[in-house]
Amino acid sequence: MECLFFRKETMNSKLSEKRKKTILELVDSEFYVPMKEKELAIFLQAAPQERADLKRVLQELLEEGGLQITKRGRYLKGEGKKAQLVGTFIGNARGFGFVEIAQRAQDLFIPQDCTAGAFHMDKVEVELLKEQQGKRQEARVVKILEHGITRIVGVFEKSRTFGFVIPDNDKLGADIFVPLERSKGAVDGHKVVVELTDYGDGRHKPEGKVVEILGHVNDPGVDILSVVRSYDLPMEFPEKVLGQAQRLNRDVSQADMEGRRDLRGIRMVTIDGEDAKDLDDAVHVTKEGENYHLGVHIADVTNYVQGNSALDREALKRGTSVYLVDRVIPMLPHALSNGICSLNQGADRLALSCLMTISPEGKVINYEIVESVIHVDRRMTYTAVKKILEDEDEETIREYGELVPMFRLMRELSHILRQRRKKRGSIDFDFPESKILLDERGVPVAIKPYERNTATRIIEDFMLLANETVAQHFYWLDLPFVYRTHESPDPEKILKLGTFINNFGYHIKRKTGDSEIHPKEIQKLLGRIEGTDEEALIARLTLRSMKQAKYTVNCTGHFGLACDYYCHFTSPIRRYPDLQIHRIIKDQLRGRMSEEKAARYREILPEVAKHSSEMERRADEAERETEKQKKVQYMEERIGNIYEGVISGITAWGIYVELPNTVEGMIHVSKLEGDYFYYREETYEMTGRDTGRTFKLGEKVRIAVNGVDRMSKTIDFVLAD
Repeated sequence: MECLFFRKETMNSKLSEKRKKTILELVDSEFYVPMKEKELAIFLQAAPQERADLKRVLQELLEEGGLQITKRGRYLKGEGKKAQLVGTFIGNARGFGFVEIAQRAQDLFIPQDCTAGAFHMDKVEVELLKEQQGKRQEARVVKILEHGITRIVGVFEKSRTFGFVIPDNDKLGADIFVPLERSKGAVDGHKVVVELTDYGDGRHKPEGKVVEILGHVNDPGVDILSVVRSYDLPMEFPEKVLGQAQRLNRDVSQADMEGRRDLRGIRMVTIDGEDAKDLDDAVHVTKEGENYHLGVHIADVTNYVQGNSALDREALKRGTSVYLVDRVIPMLPHALSNGICSLNQGADRLALSCLMTISPEGKVINYEIVESVIHVDRRMTYTAVKKILEDEDEETIREYGELVPMFRLMRELSHILRQRRKKRGSIDFDFPESKILLDERGVPVAIKPYERNTATRIIEDFMLLANETVAQHFYWLDLPFVYRTHESPDPEKILKLGTFINNFGYHIKRKTGDSEIHPKEIQKLLGRIEGTDEEALIARLTLRSMKQAKYTVNCTGHFGLACDYYCHFTSPIRRYPDLQIHRIIKDQLRGRMSEEKAARYREILPEVAKHSSEMERRADEAERETEKQKKVQYMEERIGNIYEGVISGITAWGIYVELPNTVEGMIHVSKLEGDYFYYREETYEMTGRDTGRTFKLGEKVRIAVNGVDRMSKTIDFVLAD
């Protein structure tokens, strides 16, 4: 038996087959006892950084039918049948599409004549077509298993005898036919919600009926409401949920404090933005000798949100709070999140506390996770703490005099923790973020950069450490848990990134014959580009080459943070996984984690993790959509204005330019005057045929705003030079 097979000297297909053979021999042995992924990793002596390879091989064997997996996550010998490939169909306005399959690194391309009438977001079964050298793997849709979209949002247009709706989502390609008797009286220009009654078949258009008129396309607030409806975001809480939240006690009683660690004598603070109302984390730092004592105290939301209650079921359904440009759609009712669960200044509050002792090198040498009762001394803002630590503002220092030594200790510890993470290879993407300011009518009046400072970094560093500590603790307890994982990037994407950055004189180091990359190499790249014109561009492209972090029940590590154990523990007011983790922690602390309860968690947690990941993705997409809308609206009032920007993307149809305020627009190739310009894919350049004039990524250019299209949410630029 070859137990030491997971060494990363090479990742070629021959070795991959050898690894598969080893596992198949193991499960076929008469002495084999069904094992979980973690147990297999230990048995095969796979190092933590090799777990992703093991996971990939196991997944391939499941697809090929060599293995099967039990409900409890144990691997058995398979039946030899090839697993069906099932995924989500992603449409394209031009008729073709892609299918996303969770187990595959790259999407499958579906040619136009192979879609079988699949609609955007349909769950489909596909069959692989013959692989073509140098091309993306193609497939055809064999069967539509489930429609993913039942309602769409779009603009109603009326003809003499019928109506149709132009979808907001350009992935939906076709207009929706609406008989006039099912139009609900909609008129030209109305934004409507349409319920699909027929999905069409390639020859006939999809059909539907209007179920809601949101207002005219130009009415204030209709743009954001359209996004809310498009992503099916729940605006209102059911009466039963609101009733439960209203009935909760507004004060912490003596009975609530029983059995908890009383930490009310420890001086602690919350540090948040000025407009934050749901304060779910408090911190304190002291120093004893060379060692630091850090306390991260998180609101004990589960004391009020009981498992499987109406409140809990609604929170799970939502998965996360959604932060749109003009509003927040919370996971929990405000009566709860802004009330008894908020760690308000001067009030006794119930918490889960992670109490850590940290060495001068930033290593956690001792820790406790306890149920506690706390009392926050001051509600601090990022601005005030920045004034104390960065600006050394005398007035602010006087105002918070008794707390200033602790803030300085926090800065000291934060720096140590950040350096330790950097040393191990943690990647820090410091993108320029922006805040869009609206007037009372919802019209954007300014786009201001949101800058990280010492205060925001302090809280970020402390929360990261608490999350890591809690995850590691429960991993070694071998209890069912929800981890936050981030897989290694797809080798093909890293190869493409390497090719691209070579144009700027940078490279990514990899071991000979190794298709994987260590996060430290990404970190080094970001360090080398810091302060350069191309920094924002390369950083963004590097981020795009990464996989998306997600929630899982298997602890496979976090590539971006370069750590083996990570979870989300610190925001139970706005993220359901954190709430679920708190419940597990309390069951373990109180000795209630029976075999029966553990089995129940093992049953429900995979779906909780999957659903939470999906809801997070939905929230991110909705947030980006509202930002795009408001940026287009903002630039509509600035047509003709001239700005300096950086070339952020080049395609065959034009040049994308990003402005300092994070607004991005495109100069269409037809608007590049003075020559015939063509796209050179191998160098990512736009070149003039006769003049040799070349446009490169990262290059600064002066542009004029030429026009906007609210429907497509695009901004057109022309060169101003």
